[in-house]
Amino acid sequence: MQFSAIHGLPEVKQHLIQSANTEQVAHAQLFLGPEGGPNLALALAYAQYLNCQNRGEEGHCGDRSSSGQQSGGQYAQPDLHFVFPVGSTKKITGKDVVSDSFITEWRTFLAECPYGSLADWSEYLGTENKSLNISKEESRNIIRKLSLTAFGDRYKIVIIWHPERMHPAAANGILKILEEPPDRTIFILVAHSTEQLLPTILSRTQIVQTRAFSDEEVVQMLINHPATEEETDRQRLQHIATLAEGNFQKALQLFQEVENDSHQLFREWMRLCYLQDYKKLLSFTDKFHKQGKENQKALFTYGLAMIREMMVHQSVDQLADYGEENTLQKEKKLIRVQGKDLEFVVNFSKIANASVLEKMLYWFNEAYGQLERNANAKILLLDISLGIGKIIRRV
Repeated sequence: MQFSAIHGLPEVKQHLIQSANTEQVAHAQLFLGPEGGPNLALALAYAQYLNCQNRGEEGHCGDRSSSGQQSGGQYAQPDLHFVFPVGSTKKITGKDVVSDSFITEWRTFLAECPYGSLADWSEYLGTENKSLNISKEESRNIIRKLSLTAFGDRYKIVIIWHPERMHPAAANGILKILEEPPDRTIFILVAHSTEQLLPTILSRTQIVQTRAFSDEEVVQMLINHPATEEETDRQRLQHIATLAEGNFQKALQLFQEVENDSHQLFREWMRLCYLQDYKKLLSFTDKFHKQGKENQKALFTYGLAMIREMMVHQSVDQLADYGEENTLQKEKKLIRVQGKDLEFVVNFSKIANASVLEKMLYWFNEAYGQLERNANAKILLLDISLGIGKIIRRV
């Protein structure tokens, strides 16, 4: 993984490149960022650049190994070690359920899915119904590997993906080596949240904060991705980026699974709710029921995105009334939609106040969760439709 393959985040890249070039490298770093964002990809690019023998401008690595992405070759460097959550399978059980037992699958997963989530990795392994964790055996393996002589790279690097999934014994087992690692040894922890991390782990790491991708960055990444190379409808890609909310892996899944009509469906649905046209609402719920689950969930995902835009728009209007010009300009930049979506946001905001939007936000979140638990889509949508009609018309 090259830094150039990761779209955006120039400030984070520059910080990492400079630290490598000046050899001001913290021995334990925590790459912290949202799911579907660039934190794992940045960790991979950073690890490659740290041990690159032919460093170029702007973080480029000219080593031959950098061309082995599709085969996973660049992730098979002898001084690069991985620790990640795994679960038992029919062939691998007991003390063998450790990262090394799944390293071939992991390298292929990284090459194909560098922005993937833990759920994506679980699906890839075929262990969707099992909880993946980092066992206490991993700490012993880490200590054993780092006690061996390096193969000639500048650094021995250990990337721990989802350290919050570490068994307490594993986390406690690496505290000493995390604080005082062997010479020229780097730990890179990659996590989405600090809430489940042991404070003793957190206190021993230097945090590298990463953000989610912007909508425009997601659009550009979709344009450049092989899976979307025949796509020419930029409006569709913009729509997908809005739904993905900075999660590139989710954007790819939406591109592959969801038809480009959730924005039209949502506007039609809200119009029928406002008119309280029950006959057409029944027809609409029938149509909704016949769609696949991903398309059903996409309607509520899009609805949540539109409610967010309406709340921002109403906030902007209030600031304009009070003459808060500086804050007003900052708030306007938070509005992400444009074109027909923006027109809908402006018009719907006139009939749905903050209280109405708050209720809709709650209902949509609940509906999304119930769809994942296989609720009846038709009954669910009809129930919400009746509720929305009442609160909009103040019946």
